[in-house]
Amino acid sequence: MTGRWISRLLGLHSWAVYVFFYAPIAVLVFLSFNDNRLVTVWTGASLRWYREMLENDQVLSAIRNSLIVAGVSTIVSVVLGTAAALGLERFRWRGRRIFDGLLYLPIIIPDVTMAVMMLLFFVQVFGLVELAFGPKIGLGLATISLSHVAFNISFVAVVVRARLAGLDPALEEAAADLYADRRQAFLHVTLPLIMPGVLGGALLALTLSLDDVVITSFVSGPGSTTLPVYVFGLVKRGVTPLINAVSTVMLVASMLLVFVSLIFQRGDGKVPQGTRQ
Repeated sequence: MTGRWISRLLGLHSWAVYVFFYAPIAVLVFLSFNDNRLVTVWTGASLRWYREMLENDQVLSAIRNSLIVAGVSTIVSVVLGTAAALGLERFRWRGRRIFDGLLYLPIIIPDVTMAVMMLLFFVQVFGLVELAFGPKIGLGLATISLSHVAFNISFVAVVVRARLAGLDPALEEAAADLYADRRQAFLHVTLPLIMPGVLGGALLALTLSLDDVVITSFVSGPGSTTLPVYVFGLVKRGVTPLINAVSTVMLVASMLLVFVSLIFQRGDGKVPQGTRQ
Protein backbone atom coordinates (compact mmCIF):
# COMPACT_ATOMS: atom_id res chain seq x y z
CA MET A 1 0.00 0.00 0.00
CA THR A 2 2.82 2.39 0.91
CA GLY A 3 4.66 1.57 -2.28
CA ARG A 4 1.55 2.34 -4.34
CA TRP A 5 1.19 5.77 -2.70
CA ILE A 6 4.86 6.52 -3.28
CA SER A 7 4.47 5.56 -6.94
CA ARG A 8 1.45 7.86 -7.29
CA LEU A 9 3.26 10.74 -5.60
CA LEU A 10 6.25 10.32 -7.90
CA GLY A 11 3.95 10.24 -10.91
CA LEU A 12 2.17 13.39 -9.70
CA HIS A 13 5.52 15.07 -9.13
CA SER A 14 6.62 14.21 -12.67
CA TRP A 15 3.45 15.69 -14.14
CA ALA A 16 3.91 18.83 -12.00
CA VAL A 17 7.46 19.25 -13.34
CA TYR A 18 6.26 18.85 -16.93
CA VAL A 19 3.49 21.40 -16.41
CA PHE A 20 5.92 23.84 -14.76
CA PHE A 21 8.32 23.66 -17.71
CA TYR A 22 5.98 23.36 -20.67
CA ALA A 23 2.83 25.26 -19.68
CA PRO A 24 4.45 28.67 -20.39
CA ILE A 25 5.54 27.39 -23.81
CA ALA A 26 2.02 26.20 -24.58
CA VAL A 27 0.60 29.58 -23.52
CA LEU A 28 3.15 31.39 -25.70
CA VAL A 29 2.22 29.35 -28.78
CA PHE A 30 -1.51 29.68 -28.08
CA LEU A 31 -1.40 33.47 -27.69
CA SER A 32 0.62 33.86 -30.89
CA PHE A 33 -2.63 33.10 -32.74
CA ASN A 34 -4.57 35.82 -30.91
CA ASP A 35 -6.09 38.36 -33.28
CA ASN A 36 -6.07 41.12 -30.66
CA ARG A 37 -3.09 43.43 -30.22
CA LEU A 38 -3.41 43.01 -26.46
CA VAL A 39 -1.86 39.69 -25.48
CA THR A 40 -4.16 39.03 -22.53
CA VAL A 41 -7.40 39.79 -24.42
CA TRP A 42 -8.49 36.88 -26.63
CA THR A 43 -10.74 37.93 -29.54
CA GLY A 44 -10.33 34.96 -31.84
CA ALA A 45 -7.79 32.82 -33.68
CA SER A 46 -5.85 34.40 -36.51
CA LEU A 47 -2.56 34.17 -38.44
CA ARG A 48 -2.36 37.97 -38.47
CA TRP A 49 0.86 38.23 -36.50
CA TYR A 50 2.63 35.60 -38.57
CA ARG A 51 1.74 37.59 -41.70
CA GLU A 52 2.99 40.78 -40.06
CA MET A 53 6.18 38.99 -39.10
CA LEU A 54 6.82 38.02 -42.74
CA GLU A 55 6.07 41.60 -43.86
CA ASN A 56 8.24 43.28 -41.22
CA ASP A 57 11.56 44.39 -42.75
CA GLN A 58 13.31 44.53 -39.39
CA VAL A 59 12.30 40.97 -38.56
CA LEU A 60 13.38 39.72 -41.98
CA SER A 61 16.71 41.53 -41.64
CA ALA A 62 17.25 40.00 -38.20
CA ILE A 63 16.41 36.54 -39.57
CA ARG A 64 18.87 37.03 -42.42
CA ASN A 65 21.63 38.10 -40.03
CA SER A 66 20.91 35.12 -37.77
CA LEU A 67 21.13 32.68 -40.67
CA ILE A 68 24.39 34.20 -41.93
CA VAL A 69 26.01 34.10 -38.50
CA ALA A 70 24.72 30.61 -37.73
CA GLY A 71 25.83 29.22 -41.09
CA VAL A 72 29.35 30.66 -40.96
CA SER A 73 29.94 29.83 -37.30
CA THR A 74 28.61 26.29 -37.71
CA ILE A 75 30.84 25.47 -40.69
CA VAL A 76 33.98 26.83 -39.02
CA SER A 77 33.11 25.24 -35.66
CA VAL A 78 32.51 21.81 -37.21
CA VAL A 79 35.88 21.84 -38.98
CA LEU A 80 37.86 23.06 -35.97
CA GLY A 81 35.85 21.10 -33.39
CA THR A 82 36.19 17.83 -35.32
CA ALA A 83 39.93 18.40 -35.75
CA ALA A 84 40.26 19.10 -32.01
CA ALA A 85 38.34 15.95 -31.13
CA LEU A 86 40.50 13.82 -33.43
CA GLY A 87 43.67 15.34 -32.03
CA LEU A 88 42.63 14.67 -28.44
CA GLU A 89 41.30 11.14 -28.99
CA ARG A 90 43.73 9.70 -31.51
CA PHE A 91 47.08 11.37 -30.72
CA ARG A 92 49.33 11.95 -27.73
CA TRP A 93 51.30 15.19 -27.65
CA ARG A 94 52.81 17.61 -25.18
CA GLY A 95 50.24 19.97 -23.68
CA ARG A 96 47.32 17.71 -24.57
CA ARG A 97 45.83 17.77 -21.06
CA ILE A 98 46.09 21.54 -20.84
CA PHE A 99 44.39 21.94 -24.20
CA ASP A 100 41.72 19.45 -23.14
CA GLY A 101 40.95 21.51 -20.05
CA LEU A 102 40.90 24.79 -21.96
CA LEU A 103 38.53 23.31 -24.53
CA TYR A 104 35.82 22.96 -21.89
CA LEU A 105 36.09 26.55 -20.60
CA PRO A 106 33.50 28.03 -23.02
CA ILE A 107 30.99 25.45 -21.76
CA ILE A 108 31.69 26.15 -18.09
CA ILE A 109 32.14 29.92 -17.85
CA PRO A 110 29.04 32.18 -17.73
CA ASP A 111 27.85 33.77 -20.97
CA VAL A 112 28.26 37.27 -19.58
CA THR A 113 31.90 36.60 -18.72
CA MET A 114 32.63 35.28 -22.18
CA ALA A 115 30.77 38.18 -23.77
CA VAL A 116 32.89 40.72 -21.90
CA MET A 117 36.08 38.84 -22.81
CA MET A 118 35.16 38.74 -26.51
CA LEU A 119 34.22 42.43 -26.51
CA LEU A 120 37.51 43.45 -24.86
CA PHE A 121 39.43 41.23 -27.29
CA PHE A 122 37.84 42.82 -30.34
CA VAL A 123 38.29 46.35 -28.97
CA GLN A 124 42.00 45.72 -28.36
CA VAL A 125 42.57 44.07 -31.73
CA PHE A 126 40.66 46.75 -33.65
CA GLY A 127 42.57 49.44 -31.78
CA LEU A 128 45.92 47.90 -32.80
CA VAL A 129 44.78 47.54 -36.42
CA GLU A 130 43.67 51.16 -36.49
CA LEU A 131 47.00 52.34 -35.08
CA ALA A 132 49.01 50.23 -37.51
CA PHE A 133 47.03 50.58 -40.73
CA GLY A 134 44.64 53.47 -40.26
CA PRO A 135 41.19 52.12 -41.26
CA LYS A 136 38.68 51.86 -38.45
CA ILE A 137 36.94 48.51 -37.94
CA GLY A 138 33.66 48.20 -36.09
CA LEU A 139 31.59 45.44 -34.56
CA GLY A 140 29.28 43.54 -36.88
CA LEU A 141 28.41 40.16 -38.32
CA ALA A 142 32.09 39.14 -38.46
CA THR A 143 32.63 39.68 -34.74
CA ILE A 144 29.39 37.88 -33.91
CA SER A 145 30.40 34.92 -36.07
CA LEU A 146 33.86 34.71 -34.47
CA SER A 147 32.32 34.86 -31.00
CA HIS A 148 29.92 32.04 -31.83
CA VAL A 149 32.79 29.98 -33.20
CA ALA A 150 34.64 30.49 -29.91
CA PHE A 151 31.97 28.67 -27.89
CA ASN A 152 30.61 26.33 -30.57
CA ILE A 153 33.96 24.61 -31.06
CA SER A 154 33.73 23.15 -27.56
CA PHE A 155 30.24 21.75 -28.06
CA VAL A 156 31.15 20.19 -31.42
CA ALA A 157 34.33 18.69 -29.97
CA VAL A 158 32.44 17.13 -27.06
CA VAL A 159 29.87 15.49 -29.36
CA VAL A 160 32.47 14.21 -31.82
CA ARG A 161 34.71 12.92 -29.01
CA ALA A 162 31.80 10.96 -27.61
CA ARG A 163 31.40 9.36 -31.02
CA LEU A 164 35.13 8.65 -31.36
CA ALA A 165 35.31 7.08 -27.90
CA GLY A 166 32.93 4.33 -29.03
CA LEU A 167 34.85 3.45 -32.18
CA ASP A 168 37.28 0.56 -32.41
CA PRO A 169 40.78 1.84 -33.37
CA ALA A 170 41.37 -1.54 -34.99
CA LEU A 171 39.22 -0.43 -37.93
CA GLU A 172 41.69 2.32 -38.77
CA GLU A 173 44.60 -0.07 -38.24
CA ALA A 174 42.94 -2.54 -40.62
CA ALA A 175 42.72 0.18 -43.25
CA ALA A 176 46.45 0.82 -42.82
CA ASP A 177 47.14 -2.91 -43.18
CA LEU A 178 45.31 -2.75 -46.51
CA TYR A 179 47.80 -0.11 -47.71
CA ALA A 180 45.61 2.93 -47.07
CA ASP A 181 47.48 6.06 -46.08
CA ARG A 182 46.25 8.38 -43.31
CA ARG A 183 44.18 10.48 -45.67
CA GLN A 184 42.45 7.49 -47.24
CA ALA A 185 41.83 5.86 -43.86
CA PHE A 186 40.27 9.05 -42.55
CA LEU A 187 38.08 9.73 -45.59
CA HIS A 188 36.86 6.16 -46.14
CA VAL A 189 36.76 4.74 -42.60
CA THR A 190 36.99 7.28 -39.78
CA LEU A 191 34.91 10.09 -41.27
CA PRO A 192 31.92 7.91 -42.28
CA LEU A 193 31.89 6.33 -38.83
CA ILE A 194 31.97 9.64 -36.94
CA MET A 195 29.64 11.41 -39.38
CA PRO A 196 26.57 11.04 -37.10
CA GLY A 197 28.53 12.80 -34.36
CA VAL A 198 29.77 15.48 -36.74
CA LEU A 199 26.26 16.17 -38.02
CA GLY A 200 24.89 16.11 -34.48
CA GLY A 201 27.53 18.60 -33.38
CA ALA A 202 26.79 20.79 -36.40
CA LEU A 203 23.08 20.90 -35.62
CA LEU A 204 23.81 21.61 -31.96
CA ALA A 205 26.13 24.46 -32.94
CA LEU A 206 23.51 25.80 -35.33
CA THR A 207 20.88 25.74 -32.58
CA LEU A 208 23.13 27.48 -30.04
CA SER A 209 24.08 30.14 -32.56
CA LEU A 210 20.48 30.84 -33.54
CA ASP A 211 19.41 31.12 -29.88
CA ASP A 212 22.28 33.16 -28.43
CA VAL A 213 21.40 36.54 -26.94
CA VAL A 214 23.96 37.54 -24.30
CA ILE A 215 27.21 37.18 -26.25
CA THR A 216 25.65 38.46 -29.47
CA SER A 217 24.30 41.61 -27.82
CA PHE A 218 27.80 42.50 -26.56
CA VAL A 219 29.67 42.04 -29.85
CA SER A 220 27.06 43.24 -32.36
CA GLY A 221 27.11 46.58 -34.11
CA PRO A 222 24.74 48.73 -36.17
CA GLY A 223 22.90 46.71 -38.81
CA SER A 224 23.96 43.34 -37.38
CA THR A 225 21.07 42.66 -35.01
CA THR A 226 20.13 38.98 -34.93
CA LEU A 227 16.64 37.63 -34.32
CA PRO A 228 17.07 36.72 -30.60
CA VAL A 229 18.56 40.15 -29.85
CA TYR A 230 15.73 41.81 -31.81
CA VAL A 231 13.12 39.89 -29.80
CA PHE A 232 14.88 40.80 -26.56
CA GLY A 233 14.69 44.45 -27.55
CA LEU A 234 10.99 44.16 -28.34
CA VAL A 235 10.26 42.64 -24.94
CA LYS A 236 11.66 45.73 -23.22
CA ARG A 237 8.92 47.79 -24.90
CA GLY A 238 6.13 45.38 -23.98
CA VAL A 239 4.97 41.93 -25.00
CA THR A 240 2.83 41.79 -28.14
CA PRO A 241 1.45 38.88 -30.21
CA LEU A 242 4.17 39.68 -32.76
CA ILE A 243 6.79 38.69 -30.18
CA ASN A 244 4.83 35.51 -29.49
CA ALA A 245 4.76 34.68 -33.21
CA VAL A 246 8.50 35.27 -33.66
CA SER A 247 9.28 33.34 -30.48
CA THR A 248 7.10 30.44 -31.64
CA VAL A 249 8.98 30.25 -34.93
CA MET A 250 12.31 30.27 -33.08
CA LEU A 251 11.04 27.62 -30.67
CA VAL A 252 9.87 25.29 -33.43
CA ALA A 253 13.11 25.73 -35.39
CA SER A 254 15.25 25.02 -32.30
CA MET A 255 13.22 21.94 -31.36
CA LEU A 256 13.50 20.55 -34.88
CA LEU A 257 17.26 21.07 -34.94
CA VAL A 258 17.73 19.44 -31.54
CA PHE A 259 15.50 16.53 -32.57
CA VAL A 260 17.45 15.95 -35.78
CA SER A 261 20.71 16.27 -33.83
CA LEU A 262 19.62 13.51 -31.44
CA ILE A 263 18.72 11.29 -34.40
CA PHE A 264 22.18 11.71 -35.93
CA GLN A 265 23.91 11.07 -32.60
CA ARG A 266 22.11 7.73 -32.35
CA GLY A 267 23.86 6.38 -35.42
CA ASP A 268 24.59 2.67 -35.14
CA GLY A 269 28.29 3.03 -35.83
CA LYS A 270 28.34 0.25 -38.43
CA VAL A 271 31.16 0.11 -40.91
CA PRO A 272 30.09 1.64 -44.23
CA GLN A 273 29.56 -0.86 -47.05
CA GLY A 274 32.37 0.62 -49.10
CA THR A 275 34.93 -0.25 -46.40
CA ARG A 276 34.14 -3.99 -46.33
CA GLN A 277 35.64 -4.89 -49.63
